[in-house]
Amino acid sequence: MGHSLAVSCALFWNIFLFAITNVEANGWLSGHATFYGTNQDPATLGGACGYDSTIHAGFGVNTAAVSSTLFRGGEACGACYQVMCNYNTDPKWCLRGRSVTVSATNFCPPNNNGGWCNFPHQHFDMSMPAFLRIARQGNEGIVPVVYRRVSCKRRGGVRFTLKGQSSFNMVMISNVGGSGDVKAAWIRGSRMRRGTWLPMHRNWGANWQSSIDLRNQRLTFKLTLIDGRAIVFSNVVPSTWGFGQTFSSRNQF
Repeated sequence: MGHSLAVSCALFWNIFLFAITNVEANGWLSGHATFYGTNQDPATLGGACGYDSTIHAGFGVNTAAVSSTLFRGGEACGACYQVMCNYNTDPKWCLRGRSVTVSATNFCPPNNNGGWCNFPHQHFDMSMPAFLRIARQGNEGIVPVVYRRVSCKRRGGVRFTLKGQSSFNMVMISNVGGSGDVKAAWIRGSRMRRGTWLPMHRNWGANWQSSIDLRNQRLTFKLTLIDGRAIVFSNVVPSTWGFGQTFSSRNQF
């Protein structure tokens, strides 16, 4: 019986190694991962996407800054990736068979000197809690990974944080499910003509702007996600809103 168990374990392990070796044929891509400083609060890693706190934005602590190839000028903000350390390539530092789903909340800038975040590298600079889900701390904190885009599973509704002043409106959009990343956004005030939408422009990261005074109006948003899905959030913001407040839809879509 012991021999049979050993053969079964060996067979399983060979199948697992074959799967890791051939992941790119099954929607997985190759890259590398590092981690943020050991003493850094993972909730603060909203950086280039403009999230004041990854907890407040709905993403938790499993987050990552991604290289320019993945960041796409901010389009990736909120996107979800399943990341697995490539044990077949680095069995010393990778945890066998472990994966973690991270949200892209920051930009890992290139140093133009052969750094891991330089173009065209596909790189994840992960929060330490996320990194330790798939790898041991060591080897200068650099491990080979395989990754793929996955649908974002969010708790609660989509969040709209209002910033700006008078006729300059900037809205941080976060906690978006589905593909997670917003391609286009529109806004409509309750006193605007029915059916009229004002296009918003990406200011930076997950922050979208418009240049019209919409104070004392109920606000409705329309979003188009990277996957092509279009969603309308009717009157998600009441007319009593003020700058600095966050409002959430009742559900995702």
